[in-house]
Amino acid sequence: MSTTTTSWTVANSRRLARRERRRRLGPLGVLTHVALLVWTLLVIVPMVWTFLASVKSEDEIFGDAWSLPAALRWDNFARAWEQAHIGQYMLNSVVVVAFSTFGTMLVGSMAAYVLARYPFRGNRAVYLLFVSGLAFPVYLALTPLFFVVQNMGNVPVVGPFIGLNTHAGLVLVYIAYSMPFTVFFLSAFFRTLPTAVGEAAMVDGASHTRVFFQIMLPMARPGIVSITIFNVLGQWNQYQLPLVLLQERDKWVLTQGIADISTAAGYDQDWSALFAALTLAILPMLIVYTVFQRQIQAGLTAGAVK
Repeated sequence: MSTTTTSWTVANSRRLARRERRRRLGPLGVLTHVALLVWTLLVIVPMVWTFLASVKSEDEIFGDAWSLPAALRWDNFARAWEQAHIGQYMLNSVVVVAFSTFGTMLVGSMAAYVLARYPFRGNRAVYLLFVSGLAFPVYLALTPLFFVVQNMGNVPVVGPFIGLNTHAGLVLVYIAYSMPFTVFFLSAFFRTLPTAVGEAAMVDGASHTRVFFQIMLPMARPGIVSITIFNVLGQWNQYQLPLVLLQERDKWVLTQGIADISTAAGYDQDWSALFAALTLAILPMLIVYTVFQRQIQAGLTAGAVK
């Protein structure tokens, strides 16, 4: 009898707790949870379907779309990697994104630190100039950007390395493209850091450069990690900029290669290789976000907590 009474008490407590949570959430909270659930399904369902299609034959893809494959066809990945040159395109993307992210974080963090911690005449104007880049769509600048990069190729000595159809030229454009959000995010983060530690280091004889790299930058690690991941994701998925600046096939990045496969698939009917290539493009960023998810959340909330 006591066991029955205890079970009824536990079940009743759980019902009361659920009722209390629903009461605290209110109608708006319920709608928010429903919207998040719908958004989750909109993201996960196409991704799962792509992963399934990457190991199916074309008959299975165009047959029962949600059926499991009769056999795992890993040769789809081999065709995408070798015949469609996805391996070369992925290597190009890794090189471009690695250098552009490093340059963005180095220059962006230094600019954000100066704007956040050093008052000078025109500080606000420079900050607003950076932030205004967030409101300027890159698509409006594609034509003048093409001619700017083309003219960069005429610069003595370094021109051939930073002009059109060069990875270095694309890296410079990526850095400029990512700078507004990086400065906007990190300048707000640097303002929340305590000044006492840096002032103590300068009293001990540390230079401004040493204070930044050895004290302030490690303290800003949550924000640095967060904005780094955002830049990696944005630059990895970029398509319009490399489409305009890289015309030589051997210099293409991954998004261009996948677009080329999707165009060719309409004629060659190799849809399995297309979905395998999409899977190869999705998995690295999915792994990066999964591994650094906690650091991203910590970086986004650190400024609010402090």
